[in-house]
Amino acid sequence: MAFNEKIADRIREAIMDLPDVAEKYMFGGVCFMVNDKMCIGVVKDEMMCRIDPALEDTVLEKTGCRPMDFSGKSMKGFVYVSENAMKKKKDLEYWIGLCLEYNKIAKASKKKKKK
Repeated sequence: MAFNEKIADRIREAIMDLPDVAEKYMFGGVCFMVNDKMCIGVVKDEMMCRIDPALEDTVLEKTGCRPMDFSGKSMKGFVYVSENAMKKKKDLEYWIGLCLEYNKIAKASKKKKKK
């Protein structure tokens, strides 16, 4: 899988003291699950952030932030953040903070039943 390990390591370091964090490899990158909910990830050279959909328009105005788009349609409440937009530790912490804040109220995806 080709994703930026440097970004993933920075995220790991920032959230390592949180309880109930797991890594899952998906969408060609890595996703950090918090409380069994998709929270933060790395795809190629960008951080994937799951944020409050109500804040999406505001954060999309920030330099280096763009809608997450997998199938030609953007996914509400998910954005990509470029590596340049989080070079400073405080910038990385800002994005991680948005993700963790929304994680408290986000719904977990339904578990698929095994056959």
